[in-house]
Amino acid sequence: MTTLPPPATELSADEARRLALRAQGFLGAPDRRAGVRGVLRHLGAVQLDTISVLARSHELVPYARLGAVGRRTVDDAYWTDTHAFEYWSHAACILPIEEWPHFAFRRRAYRNRPHWNHHLPDGDYDRVVKQLRTEGPLTATDLGGAKKTSEWWDWSGTKVAVERALMYGEVVCVERRGWKRVYDLAERAVPAALLHDDLDDTECLRRLVRLAGQSLGVGTRADIADYHRLKAEQVDAVIGDSGLVPVTVQGWGRPAWADPAALETPPRGRHRTTLLSPFDSLVWERARTERIFGFTHRLEAYVPKQKRVHGYFAMPVLAGGRLVGRVDPAREGRTLVAKQITLADRKAAPAVAQALVEAASWVDCTDVRVERVETPELREPLTRELARLLA
Repeated sequence: MTTLPPPATELSADEARRLALRAQGFLGAPDRRAGVRGVLRHLGAVQLDTISVLARSHELVPYARLGAVGRRTVDDAYWTDTHAFEYWSHAACILPIEEWPHFAFRRRAYRNRPHWNHHLPDGDYDRVVKQLRTEGPLTATDLGGAKKTSEWWDWSGTKVAVERALMYGEVVCVERRGWKRVYDLAERAVPAALLHDDLDDTECLRRLVRLAGQSLGVGTRADIADYHRLKAEQVDAVIGDSGLVPVTVQGWGRPAWADPAALETPPRGRHRTTLLSPFDSLVWERARTERIFGFTHRLEAYVPKQKRVHGYFAMPVLAGGRLVGRVDPAREGRTLVAKQITLADRKAAPAVAQALVEAASWVDCTDVRVERVETPELREPLTRELARLLA
């Protein structure tokens, strides 16, 4: 196989796709020794979300790359030994603890923010910090209650205070317990060598742009900015000094930058076949997903039921380095239910069946039931392959 073109030259769309797959951990042998922690460091951010169908998104992300890693193992890997922290990145994300200094620019911006949606009652901030100092780690409920009423948005003064302290960097989320954040003082939870805001804004942005480029393999300015939700002008200010190299990608129609280390060797190895969380960093940005895979992806969980096309939590199916279909899953006892399946073509049936059976095994299901296949004539080859794999 020939090597990729040198930096600052042109990549084919296929080369760019393979670079992206390798950078995201879907091409080549998985690093099982590094495990979940290795996946987190490699990606730089794993998005959290409240929705749980097969599992929560932060569990689905390492599963997609490593296979059937235990769900308790996933949480332990994130939260023990001060390995990670939760903060605002692409969204609410689990981040490697080594990235704490890189978000000093965002903590400073929050401290200087003049207006907030929630009112902070006098004295609540100091009271919460004092309580964490003497009793922490604690949830918002432990601190005195998260809400004033049952409305999700109606936070108590305690919740407003502890979330403000988290944004400021005085408090850190050290784990999720029953999906509740567990807060502690940053001075206790973050290793001393990392607990600083010494990096100026420019250096924070430069490092985050470089890391985003490495995690993407190759990306446009918008791709790179979206990874940690930076502004376009912030990326422009530092990308020339980030270590990423300019490239052009056939068919992209806009400038791109690549990780120079990724250009040194051609991407090769085994492709992973798996269901993907809609919040997986391979597909979380719709425009990039369409550009790289020719696949239009939209999370419909927040779309009225009657207007959904592919289902509540339709999960893209990755196989052979392509997105070959979608599955909207559910669980009934020990049966994984595919409420709706969309296949790109007949050739996708074996891969989708394999992805379903593996996912079922991972969540302790012993059977798979298909309710609807968008193209009816593809139902028979899919169910035949499922029967073979489940026999």
